[in-house]
Amino acid sequence: MAAEAAGGGSGAPGLSARPAPPPPPRYAFGLLETPRFAAGSESRSSSSGRPDSGSGAAGGPRTASGFTPSGSGSGGGGGAAGRVTSSSAVSVHVASVIVALVEGRGLARGEIGMASIDLKSPELVLSQFADNSTYAKVITKLQILSPLEIIMPNTTCDKGSGTKLFTLVTENFKNVALSTVQRKYFNETKGLEYIEQLCTPEFSTVLMEVQMKYYSLAAAAALLKYVEFIQNTVYAPKSLKVIFKGSEQTAMIDSASAQHLELIINNRDPRNNHTLYGVLNYTKTAGGSRRLRSNILEPLVDVETINTRLDCVQELLEDEDLFFSLQSVISRFLDTDQLLSILVQIPKQDTIQAAESKITNLIYLKHTLELVEPLQEILKSCKTPLLKAYCSSLGDSRFSLILEEIKTVINDDTRYIKGCLNMRTQKCYAVRPNVNEFLDIARRTYAEIVDDVAGMIVQLGEKYNLPLKTSFSTTRGFFIQLSCEGASFPNGQLPSEFMKVTMLKNTYNFTTADLIKMNERCQESLREIYHMTYLVVCKLLTEIYKHIHCLYKLSDAVSMLDMLLSFAHVCTLSDYVRPEFTDTLAIKQGHHPILEKISMEKPVANNTYISDENNFVIVTGPNMSGKSTYLKQIALCQIIAQIGSFVPAEYASFRIADQIFTRIGVDDDIETNSSTFMKEMKEITYIMHNVTDKSLIIIDELGRGTSTEEGIGICHAICEFLLSFKAFTLFATHFLENCQLDALYPNVENNHFEVQHNRSNTGNYNKITYTYVLSKGSTEEKNYGLKAAEVSSLPPSIVVDAKDIASHITKQIWQKQRNTAESVQQRAMHHLATRLIQAARNSCLDPDRLRMYLTGLKKRYEAECLTARQSS
Repeated sequence: MAAEAAGGGSGAPGLSARPAPPPPPRYAFGLLETPRFAAGSESRSSSSGRPDSGSGAAGGPRTASGFTPSGSGSGGGGGAAGRVTSSSAVSVHVASVIVALVEGRGLARGEIGMASIDLKSPELVLSQFADNSTYAKVITKLQILSPLEIIMPNTTCDKGSGTKLFTLVTENFKNVALSTVQRKYFNETKGLEYIEQLCTPEFSTVLMEVQMKYYSLAAAAALLKYVEFIQNTVYAPKSLKVIFKGSEQTAMIDSASAQHLELIINNRDPRNNHTLYGVLNYTKTAGGSRRLRSNILEPLVDVETINTRLDCVQELLEDEDLFFSLQSVISRFLDTDQLLSILVQIPKQDTIQAAESKITNLIYLKHTLELVEPLQEILKSCKTPLLKAYCSSLGDSRFSLILEEIKTVINDDTRYIKGCLNMRTQKCYAVRPNVNEFLDIARRTYAEIVDDVAGMIVQLGEKYNLPLKTSFSTTRGFFIQLSCEGASFPNGQLPSEFMKVTMLKNTYNFTTADLIKMNERCQESLREIYHMTYLVVCKLLTEIYKHIHCLYKLSDAVSMLDMLLSFAHVCTLSDYVRPEFTDTLAIKQGHHPILEKISMEKPVANNTYISDENNFVIVTGPNMSGKSTYLKQIALCQIIAQIGSFVPAEYASFRIADQIFTRIGVDDDIETNSSTFMKEMKEITYIMHNVTDKSLIIIDELGRGTSTEEGIGICHAICEFLLSFKAFTLFATHFLENCQLDALYPNVENNHFEVQHNRSNTGNYNKITYTYVLSKGSTEEKNYGLKAAEVSSLPPSIVVDAKDIASHITKQIWQKQRNTAESVQQRAMHHLATRLIQAARNSCLDPDRLRMYLTGLKKRYEAECLTARQSS
């Protein structure tokens, strides 16, 4: 095959001259008898036949000095077997991606080539980008891919000492298998050959993009050879969707920020769905849920694309019939990506498992294609460009051509049905009668055996006067069930004829010697049926194969429509509004999406306004007043808006963020031997190295892990550094001294969370009531830590002493700075200039109203200048 022709080098050095036994597929994405179980339930088989088998423990790299020749021997072919996920089986994300990673050497160090392929989806993704010494982009991209295995050149860990990239990957992905292969397999020429041979014609324009991307091509060559080796299958020619994805097409959210914001995984309980993904995920298909996860971790940065999605969501919300009819059809789709992946793989050996898989997947293909026409019919009435485009793409004549070809061989009533015995029956009788005479005879034999099984169990029931029932499972075949309720046994126990007795709840499960023999005859008959059906199916697939690539269009349409339906569904459950995109971040009555889902009461809503004139907001307030929740809320709303969904607010306007950074929490890290303070410094250093003018930065507490004086100094210095950028920054702090930055910088604004004080019923202490309302200015609360201690169980004498000491220290160190006349005037000029620029860029006012607005700006500026002169 094409993949065998390319890069099929010699065997691994150091191995014996005798051909090694073929390796079994390492990843068994095999089709079980039933698709009832959750998506992506993979198991790893033994890899003892591999030349690179080492410890195999997660976290320790396995070294492969080379591959076995791709043409040598053949394995079980199980790699081609695949289990397609039903729409009802959308589950948690399970790793199935293999990534190849290579870095340039010498002057090209820092140039990264990456290639990845999902074993459940025939899509090869290439990327090449320049990274700095922290390798932040590499680590972030790998975190998003959540790989099953990473492969790198063996030169990255020569002589026991790894390169910096190798060390960072090892440290950050301890639970991911890391393998190294010979550098010669990272060959850009072979990579280009692979892509020319394997890329489907619909995506052949990618060749123009990647011709000069040598490192991504090198990674692709090693990856495809490696996947062929571990899966023991090759991809058919012209079968892969190949795309090149640059780092500038999406916003970057580093792994620490994704964790802090609980985008995918809840920090307290990983099984809990109180995450942004959990809030937005009402998808009905596995492809839709994968797309949603990918979009949350990599939001869009193109405003036109985002608005196109928002138009679709709006139409779905306005047309209730469209929403429900579309949701009904989408929910019936299986995992189209995985189905396509299985169909384009060619096993190196025909086995009964491979035969059964192909038959099953042809039934799944028929089921999927029968949904295309009703889906297109629903989309015909749509008005938005994206939905119209999908409707047009589903009009591709190849869908009906393939279905017609299938129906010439496959029975019309053959379809996907849940249940292992039901599905087995569908596979047995899938091919029409009179297509293959021997197949018809084998099916009659099978039917007779099944009838004999049923008859034998009826006879046993009559013999022992017991209500016996015929049951079936994939592992046991046919067996007998007996309910304990109302059953009376001779001598108080089951007859000795019954064997392998197990009990589940109030039901006995058992078999007999005759039934075991019948199951063996049944299996033998099935093997004959599957073999002959496989021959018919292979001939059919050969005829329809040239048309099958239209499924890429279908897969894209179904996953996108599913995600957009999910966005619309969320909007129906709460008050969400369509966002606008300007150069200002303005949210009216916004609330935290996750908190809203888990709270019994609706959370307190707050306003947010950040623009070029006040791009640095300092947030203060007592402990538990709502600072952290508010900061996370803004970041989450930004992400929700940039993936094309409505946001939880009355009004929302956002500036597109190319990167979202967060620094939240004060935990230490035992694994990396980092104290609380050192972890803070590492995270803030990462932000400082990567910040741009279009970034959104969330910092919740900084410098708390060291002394007060040092903490204030570090905070002040870092704030001044970030103030040199136009990034939107929200900075929550307990260091009230930092609030004085607004006297030095006109683009700094202070906000605080209000609290109310009420005397307790006993009159012993003030009771603090948290309003969770954000107000202008810095907080007037002093010693709120002591007030929190006062209402706790701390002894009163300790609290009194603490108050005295704190009061004494405060008098010594607190020197309140006042706004000078000059700083007030500078602030007035800064505000005037930024508002004039904003008006020039975004104003839609008619001339008269614009004149009134500008007159108002002039009067406000003159009033502020007058105030400054009077104060001097």
